[in-house]
Amino acid sequence: MLDLLRAMAVFAKTVETGSFRGAARALGLSPSVVSHHVAQLESALDVALLYRTTRQLRLTDDGAKLLAAARDVVAAAERGVEALALNANDPSGQLAVAVPASLISEPLFAQLAAFATKFPRVALRMHFSDVQVDIIREGIDVALRAGSLKDSSLKSKKLFAFPRTLVAAPAYADPRRPPRTPRDLVAWDWIRLASRPPVATFVRGRRRQQIELRSRLIVDNGDALLRLARHGAGLAMVPTATAAADLAAGSVVEILPEWRLESPNVYAVWPANAARSSLTMRLVAFLGTSMTSAT
Repeated sequence: MLDLLRAMAVFAKTVETGSFRGAARALGLSPSVVSHHVAQLESALDVALLYRTTRQLRLTDDGAKLLAAARDVVAAAERGVEALALNANDPSGQLAVAVPASLISEPLFAQLAAFATKFPRVALRMHFSDVQVDIIREGIDVALRAGSLKDSSLKSKKLFAFPRTLVAAPAYADPRRPPRTPRDLVAWDWIRLASRPPVATFVRGRRRQQIELRSRLIVDNGDALLRLARHGAGLAMVPTATAAADLAAGSVVEILPEWRLESPNVYAVWPANAARSSLTMRLVAFLGTSMTSAT
């Protein structure tokens, strides 16, 4: 049975990579061993799974039927290995984590601290910057990113939604006619984060409006958004938790509270070749569970 399951895994990888050589590279085997496993599987099932030519492989009808089951076998095995890895005792090592400064909130700080406390032999190197880093070049194990992700070779997992509030100083807002809809804000001055697109999306019930931002002030640090807004430089979209103290103190006011800003999704991203038993995947799993319950 074990040989059959192994052969099914090799078959699935062969189809995924499109060749025996590709599967061999991915699995750390020789092409002849890969070919042997596929032939063994065909012999055991008494069917042809792949048509072979000198240039390509093509699935047969029977091969297409078996492929779904083979992928399920691989996925089940990976889940089992991951479960064992996540339950392993006393992990150790170093982990580099990049988090946009504009995303930092007390719940996230609390969960990062909780991870560090739970695993005292893990050394964390934290990067807090709103400048998006190249995680491969910079040697980052896990990065948090907000909004739509660009297509890439990185793996990703949605962690939580990040609520934001539109604020401005009373000195800036009071002289202006109170807006009724988001479109009334098009001509206002916006302070924008460089890493975010120049648009704001508002939601009210089933209504949704998106406007383009006119920004004379563009910053690369989330904290600067609130500070400049506080001093009357214009409108700023800031994390709701970050704005709470200033709103309570009256140094800023919420603009157009009848509409809420669309909350961007926050994702964990990591290199595709990270092992499922790695500290990278342990942190992703930890944040995926803890931040869902904390937000």
